[in-house]
Amino acid sequence: MSRIAVLGIGAMGSRVAQNLLKANHQVIVYNRTAEKAMPLVNQGAVYAATPREAAAQADIVISMVADNEVSRSVWLDSTIGAVLGLRKDAIAIESSTLTVDWTTELAKEIASRGVAFLDAPVVGSRPQADAGKLIYLVGGEAETLAKVQDILLSAGASAVHHVGSNGQGMAMKLAVNALFGIQVAALAEIVGMLTKNGITSAKAIECLGELPVISPAAKVAGNLMLAQNHAPLFPIELVEKDFRYVIQTAQAVEALIPTSAAVRDVYQTAIANGYGSDNITGVAQLFI
Repeated sequence: MSRIAVLGIGAMGSRVAQNLLKANHQVIVYNRTAEKAMPLVNQGAVYAATPREAAAQADIVISMVADNEVSRSVWLDSTIGAVLGLRKDAIAIESSTLTVDWTTELAKEIASRGVAFLDAPVVGSRPQADAGKLIYLVGGEAETLAKVQDILLSAGASAVHHVGSNGQGMAMKLAVNALFGIQVAALAEIVGMLTKNGITSAKAIECLGELPVISPAAKVAGNLMLAQNHAPLFPIELVEKDFRYVIQTAQAVEALIPTSAAVRDVYQTAIANGYGSDNITGVAQLFI
């Protein structure tokens, strides 16, 4: 079994690490707050005090953190960064949702050290990670992906898609999150308009859910809105961050994305109203 380091033991990283442990891999975990890693240590993981220490013990190093700034610190900190511990035969994998610019910069830095790199963000949240239904969107060399595909499946994936070169997996993930965020905000807005026309939210979501205009993911979101269940699966504060990254990524290639920019404003308003820690469906509280 491979020795795999997981950097970042948040809601998703902890589940990835747990899935790898269940698959009988040797797992090394690092987290800025050590206490959060202890349940995994109790299940057999090894705790590393720094990303550098974790990487030095691993064949494969997976990062799953909140944003560009944390990713940069985890990988490139001048004293404890994971790149300082990477072995030449290792494979580095960035599974966070980040900007394409930073992802390609990181890929070049790791490649300059003679180490293979993949950007491999995931589609799915906590329930999908628990059920082994994550979908990986991968940028990088096909030969490198072939070496770790089984590991990604063990980490909780049901499918692994090779999108293209470094950065393109990340671009696709940002596109997926933007498209989902647009649908959820639009659904909340439309249901709010219907309720003000005397149609109950239950009837609105029931009717819309039976029509081909709504996606399966939006239908699930609508049912959560109806139940007023906004327990965080994809918190609004992270939704807004991803829209910010979509805008930055688009600006870098002079792509026009007025819809994404407008919808980002909606999620910023939700945060300003105190809904930032709610699930993405909490945006409905602005309208319904």
